[in-house]
Amino acid sequence: MENHRFILFIALAAILYLMFNQWQTEHAPVPPAKTEQTVKASPESDDEAPVAVTADDEIVVSAPEGQNSAKTVSSAKKSTQKGRQIEIVTDLFQIRIDTYKGAISRVNLRKYPLTVEQQDIPFTILDKNADNNFIAESGLLPQSGSDETIRVPLFASAKSTYALQEGEDELRVPLAWKSESGIELVKTFIFKRDSYQIEIEQQINNNSSSEWRGSLYATLRQKPVKQSGGFFSGASAYTGAAVSTDFNKYEKVSFDDIQENWSTNHKNAMKSNGVIGTKTGWIAMLQHYFVVAWIPNQQELSYISSKFIKKSNNHYISYASEEKVIPAGNKVSFVQKIYAGPKVQKVMKEIAPNLERSVDYGPLFFIAEPLFFALDFIHGVIGNWGWAIILLTFFIKVAFFKLSEKSYRSMAKMRNLGPKIKQLRERYGDDKQKLNQATMDLYKKEGANPLGGCLPILIQMPVFLSLYWMLMESVELRQAPFMFWITDLSLKDPFFILPLIMGGTMFLQQRLNPAPADPMQAKVMMAMPILFTAMFLWFPSGLVLYWVVNNALSILQQWIITKRVESGKDKVEAKPAKKKK
Repeated sequence: MENHRFILFIALAAILYLMFNQWQTEHAPVPPAKTEQTVKASPESDDEAPVAVTADDEIVVSAPEGQNSAKTVSSAKKSTQKGRQIEIVTDLFQIRIDTYKGAISRVNLRKYPLTVEQQDIPFTILDKNADNNFIAESGLLPQSGSDETIRVPLFASAKSTYALQEGEDELRVPLAWKSESGIELVKTFIFKRDSYQIEIEQQINNNSSSEWRGSLYATLRQKPVKQSGGFFSGASAYTGAAVSTDFNKYEKVSFDDIQENWSTNHKNAMKSNGVIGTKTGWIAMLQHYFVVAWIPNQQELSYISSKFIKKSNNHYISYASEEKVIPAGNKVSFVQKIYAGPKVQKVMKEIAPNLERSVDYGPLFFIAEPLFFALDFIHGVIGNWGWAIILLTFFIKVAFFKLSEKSYRSMAKMRNLGPKIKQLRERYGDDKQKLNQATMDLYKKEGANPLGGCLPILIQMPVFLSLYWMLMESVELRQAPFMFWITDLSLKDPFFILPLIMGGTMFLQQRLNPAPADPMQAKVMMAMPILFTAMFLWFPSGLVLYWVVNNALSILQQWIITKRVESGKDKVEAKPAKKKK
């Protein structure tokens, strides 16, 4: 029985080691993105070369048969189109829109610096020139027989730069296109102050001699950057697609799933065309701390699909709307929204139902979510995430005070029983049966529980793991300063001071615990603080701060209880032995 605490420490150390490996993988340097000059000079770049109607330009979304046909535009004129970049600046965004198809080719988030040291460089959430080739595109899908040139429009823009001016709450960026048959399309991007949501209105004016039939589509295209793997990959921040439908409020769609024809093989897919019909929901691409999501009209049916193009390694998650008919001489507007910004739960709740679920707290979300709400509330009162972590740790200790108290009392009594157990070993020698029976009788007589010392570890492990997920996934803690040298609680301590303090507190805790009887176990247990310190060197400082404070409070509580037990002020009545019949 006295091996249980040793086994628990070994298990915790193994988990921490696996988390350490994955943390390094998750925060490995990403290969630098190609510069604009480099891309233009490269003959292999499809994005800066004249746009050809290749596999990437085929319809990458589907709808039920009879609505949209997925035909390739083969006109040589279309194959040489090349757009120009429209620059847009708002209070939150620096955006580029390509006049070819009106695709969003780059999004910088002005309120989120790249690093603490690079405050003047905004974080890039979406970029078609980067190695991961991540763009957001929307447009119109004509039905067979309608004017199909609308699929690949080359828009005209009155200006090459737009900016949300001081005192303005809205910025509208219109792009115009007209076909030879008389179809006019105005695609307007609408930006609101203090909002990461962009509304896109596409108005078709049918001045042709025949009716036009078609649907609205939106797609997210990404070529993922490969990184070296690591152990316990489930602990990494999820990167990939996700969808919300009538059938599943939140479903991850990994890049591997897309390669394996996710939408076609889905249990809710329509057999006619391999799409998932839904009246509510959204499609998204997730990354660490940030999300890009298309939100269709929630009052109409949408058809979600996925596609993988092996040649370019592009992964698509897309949707198409219901078909609309525009008689000659009439006009119709299609409206859609896109969210490109941080995973702030209270903001995303207002954008679309279940979008806040993209904040993925892992398998222990039912613990991590309440912990975050409590942490967020405390931060709202005191205004510092570091102090909020300290107070949250204190409240967690208070919540488990009674359980910890019983455990520390049991460990203190086990510590006092050390000399008596040693005498029993000397008395019974190699007679294991009599030694075990005498030891159990002694435990019962003194009111000691050899398993009691396991409780503090069992209590800490799920909370610790939940905090790991929460600190890794909550954008609110990204680049959040504490004090002095801790300028980012989501990154490791740059001077490793907190991990060293944590190791010292673990060593003090070991001195308060009863030593294992086995000399080899005793040596391993004494080495634990060194092992934990080595792993914690690379953990986020916010997590190490929690562990330091938790250890400090545990030491104080355990020291007080140990002194009370040793002084005889904390005695438990021995249970009377049952009479044998």
